[in-house]
Amino acid sequence: MMSVAAIIPAYNEEKTIGNVLNVVSNCSLINEIIVVSDGSWDNTVNIAKNYNVKVIELKDNIGKGGAIKAGLKECSSDIVLLLDADLIGLRENHVYDLITPIIHENIDMTVGIFKNGRAITDIAQKIAPDLSGQRAVRKLILDEIKDMDIVRYGIEVTLTIHVNKKGYKIKDIYLDDITHLTKEEKLGFINGFSSRLRMYKDILKVISKSVSNK
Repeated sequence: MMSVAAIIPAYNEEKTIGNVLNVVSNCSLINEIIVVSDGSWDNTVNIAKNYNVKVIELKDNIGKGGAIKAGLKECSSDIVLLLDADLIGLRENHVYDLITPIIHENIDMTVGIFKNGRAITDIAQKIAPDLSGQRAVRKLILDEIKDMDIVRYGIEVTLTIHVNKKGYKIKDIYLDDITHLTKEEKLGFINGFSSRLRMYKDILKVISKSVSNK
């Protein structure tokens, strides 16, 4: 049986990370859980430490790619489940639906797409499913991406481009009744919008580099 690790990058997610860890901690398929605090200054770390998980505290906010890379250094499992810490409505069946195709169907990566959650997040994922942070992937694939820390918030697009380029098998998984807090909801409209623009900038850099390398 292949082993599974959950890596959860988190930046100031005190409102939601407890609910995410409640669900993941109860999943029998998961052998290790690693929370990476990406320079959080709120109560994220203290909440995570209440669970039987490994907590990595990064001093500075280095971006999602760097946080995941830090988690991978502490990970020894065959499959890695990547989950955002701001999920609302996560259930155990969502976790199993992401993991089991890799174990039983010879799939290399699954991508979770929100369905029947909230219009604002459902529509966003229908338009750009490659931006979904909910994935399960073979660790050997993640280990092939050497510049993960450099791409920052372009990690999901980087991963999708890499998997497609190498010919690995991908399966979309629809996750019912789940959503997440938007950046604007977490940070306020002005700061949230600025954060969103920085994320899009990272994504566009990844796409531009991919096009130029063809």
